[in-house]
Amino acid sequence: MMLSPVQQAAQQSPDNAAVLLEGTPIPYASWAAQVSALSANLQRQGVVPGAIIAAIVPVNQNSNHDLAQQTFAVMTLYWASVEIGAIFFPINGRFSVSQIEQLIRRFQIHFIWQNDKVVTQERHPALIDLTQNITTDNQLGNDQLDNSQPAYTLQKINPHKPVNIILTSGSSGTPKAAVHGLINHIASAQGSSRYIPLHHNDRWLLSLPLFHIGGLAIVNRCALAKACIVIKSNRIALAQQLEDEAITHVSMVPTQAIEIVQQAPQALGSLKALLLGGGVIDAALIEALAQTKVNTYTSYGMTEMSSQITTAKANLQQHHGRALPNRQLKLVDDVIWVKGECLFQGYLSVNEQQHQLDLPVDEQGWFCTQDRGQLNEKGQLILLGRADNMFICGGENIQPEEIESVLLQHPLVNKALVFGLADEKFGLLPAAIIEYKQDELPANIEQQLAQMVTQQLASFKRPRHFYTWPNITMDGLKINRKRVISDVISTVHKSKN
Repeated sequence: MMLSPVQQAAQQSPDNAAVLLEGTPIPYASWAAQVSALSANLQRQGVVPGAIIAAIVPVNQNSNHDLAQQTFAVMTLYWASVEIGAIFFPINGRFSVSQIEQLIRRFQIHFIWQNDKVVTQERHPALIDLTQNITTDNQLGNDQLDNSQPAYTLQKINPHKPVNIILTSGSSGTPKAAVHGLINHIASAQGSSRYIPLHHNDRWLLSLPLFHIGGLAIVNRCALAKACIVIKSNRIALAQQLEDEAITHVSMVPTQAIEIVQQAPQALGSLKALLLGGGVIDAALIEALAQTKVNTYTSYGMTEMSSQITTAKANLQQHHGRALPNRQLKLVDDVIWVKGECLFQGYLSVNEQQHQLDLPVDEQGWFCTQDRGQLNEKGQLILLGRADNMFICGGENIQPEEIESVLLQHPLVNKALVFGLADEKFGLLPAAIIEYKQDELPANIEQQLAQMVTQQLASFKRPRHFYTWPNITMDGLKINRKRVISDVISTVHKSKN
């Protein structure tokens, strides 16, 4: 048994800033008091150990609502759930009402939190309009941001019990509900800090959503290190916030980093660490970041391993380093298998009205990632792509990610996705879906792209068909390959009929 990381920080460093909310610091002692008040409130409303609380996480940066305040409320809900022994289930706020309804019913969830309120499914069974005003006595508003005379009740917790659910579907398919215990997050944070140190006076920008394992990892890392979580603002630009609030650590996807390097490189001046992830990282970006002297890292990770598995300084050799402490990694026929203290507790399912966990590991506890990779002569991991993305063209194995990395080198290409298109002669032929950076393109742009692939790889790997990226909203940081491909194929079929 142990105190929650927030309560530990409140006892040991009560005046340390736990959160920076729109420029206002909230000390750990004050935050611990707010967490205790909320956990007591939730228990009065019937939340018991083991209960699942689904939290609809706001994501609309253009919203008139105070997005930072709502994010802070959801973070507080997470730690309140930890204190109670309840299970925190953050859900993407971009999901449709019908998607949310399906998740609520699929996992038999009885408590739903949205806009700083909680309601039971029994009191609102239809869940037809989750945006309506819900009458409840549970509010976490500005009146609770009073930092004077904080008081909190010490509550011992079992770190091995489930504390959260994160939806993951890899590159496609029905979302799986991965369950973690606090012990998994602790092991993950300890291993991460060995490579990317985090100290009590550091500030990590919460630039990733809380329904993504990367976002939740930031919350856990900072509490364990007694560091400050800076909540991303929807009132100012990312570059301005980095500069104005002296951010020391930040996680970004490549498109964010490219924009800042091109438009406001001075915003990177106070950074101790920039962690890149979420897609293929172009060599030009790595070189540009090297010129800024920022410590830039790349990582291979996944939800099932509580975030990072390997980490390395960003490099042109395209490796992601070795397994961090508390993790193990091996290759079986070029497929990556992992295990360790970070490994999740299993996928949640419901059987005969009972929640159960399914942990798909072999006899030695190894988990198959379905990712393909190889180790260089120094034992550092080079990713090859998803095993389930590979297809066969005329007897030759084709890994789409290999072709995509070449296509992304073209200065006009923003996104690229390669898949196998049915062909009578070859079975499947490479086809590419491209999002360009501008509307006006050279007449021979497709020829240019095909030649790039032929010159760097092999002629049979060149895309034979090119399609425009569909206008669909992505639900997370990773591209939903299956959805993009399905949309394009559907459009092609409609145009032929």
